[in-house]
Amino acid sequence: EGVNAFSIGFFDLAAAQKPKPQTVAILAADAEFAQSAAQGAREEIKKHGFKIVYDKSYPPSTTDFGPVVRAVQATNPDIVYIGAYPPDNVGIIRAANEVGLSPKMMGGAMIGMLVTPIKVQLGPVANGLITGENFAASSAKGIAGSSDFLKRYSAKAAAAGIDPLGFAWGPFAYSAGQALAQAVTETKSLDHDKLAAYMHKASFKTVSGDFSIAKDGEWSKSRMVWTQVQNAQPTNLDQWRDGHVQPIVWPPASQTGKLIYPYGDARKK
Repeated sequence: EGVNAFSIGFFDLAAAQKPKPQTVAILAADAEFAQSAAQGAREEIKKHGFKIVYDKSYPPSTTDFGPVVRAVQATNPDIVYIGAYPPDNVGIIRAANEVGLSPKMMGGAMIGMLVTPIKVQLGPVANGLITGENFAASSAKGIAGSSDFLKRYSAKAAAAGIDPLGFAWGPFAYSAGQALAQAVTETKSLDHDKLAAYMHKASFKTVSGDFSIAKDGEWSKSRMVWTQVQNAQPTNLDQWRDGHVQPIVWPPASQTGKLIYPYGDARKK
């Protein structure tokens, strides 16, 4: 799946809507991660038979996104797919809100939406956005030990003055420790080659879920889930804690809420 993992769910959701949306605008930062995500998106767009009507990059130093967003709006796309870093996320979302950009679907590989202070800052301005996450608040529900870990993490994080929810990174950092502990226990060794050989063959149960490693060193199965911000309120941290304002809408097996489509319906007060 490679870089396509950052767009598969998004365009699978788009293709499932009736009537099926047709046109796509791609807006991506001129930097490695965003460009990789955009390349994956182009392949998914081709696979589903969508038509690209706008496909441009912006320099990472951009601060005023009004002109960029108006250029996207001028092509009147059904779908807007964005590859962006945290500061750009805020700028693009706010500019889209100001100019009234209202495609049928909007979102993408917007890693800023993994950052708790950005979620809290945007609140209702983010309503309707569909974003890919490796671990969402709702992910914890079906994973043994996950809720307990997050409870302990949250208390420590608040005291340390860091991201108080930490869904995006905390579970994976802890899981890395769990995987290493399992490998050391099973091989009774600290030899790197032995540990690596074991890890490539083993499967692991962790607070971020069950996983195993493929030949290329990546997860054997993509773990990306797609969420949609729904009914978020202003300046409220706790609403992001349990996932009710950001349900998982794809894949179907992990779904905790229904996609609100089109985007405009999720924006209505």
